[in-house]
Amino acid sequence: MADVVALVEARLRSALGEPDARAAVTFLGTDRIEVLRFTAGGLVRYATLGMSAQPMGDPTAAAADPVRGPRAELVLTVRAGAADTDKVLRPLAVLAASPQVEGLVVAPGAGLDTGEPLWPGAPFSAVLVAESGGLVPDLDLDPPLDPVRFLPLLPMTANEAAWKRVHGAAALQDRWLAAGTDLRDPFRAGVALDQGSPGAGSGPGPGLTGA
Repeated sequence: MADVVALVEARLRSALGEPDARAAVTFLGTDRIEVLRFTAGGLVRYATLGMSAQPMGDPTAAAADPVRGPRAELVLTVRAGAADTDKVLRPLAVLAASPQVEGLVVAPGAGLDTGEPLWPGAPFSAVLVAESGGLVPDLDLDPPLDPVRFLPLLPMTANEAAWKRVHGAAALQDRWLAAGTDLRDPFRAGVALDQGSPGAGSGPGPGLTGA
């Protein structure tokens, strides 16, 4: 069977170029998780490597399937130079290890909370998991393995995370679109979350992408 992690790293390099830094974190009882940094065009992208080595399984299942199940890596994009965003490496590794540690299945629409600011001074400790298939195409593996999906992470303020839990991910994304929110701004303010209509949020707005 092919080395999934090696194939994932090759896909990241083909999509994002050569990483200019990488860090490794190992948690007790889990596989090694790395975070690769790619810098280009005024943006810095952080991608996990190792989360996809094992499939994510249903935490209620009597036994984990060692082969079948969704596989994913996480990608976070921010504007370079405005904040010490390299401090996000450990929070990202914690999120990437959560399927092994907590039995979570990380999927689009989920909200994940690190319990600490993503970087010093950041107004975010939580992220919204967005759909894959954009910046880094999904990686097909030999059957019966599921493909690896590269899931963008969109930072959320505490108020946005609480609002999302009540109204859902799509409603929050509509708010961001209507406001033209730059989700790559490491110090952006939270979007207005009144109960009125979110406005014309059906089209793409500036910055509404995590990758």
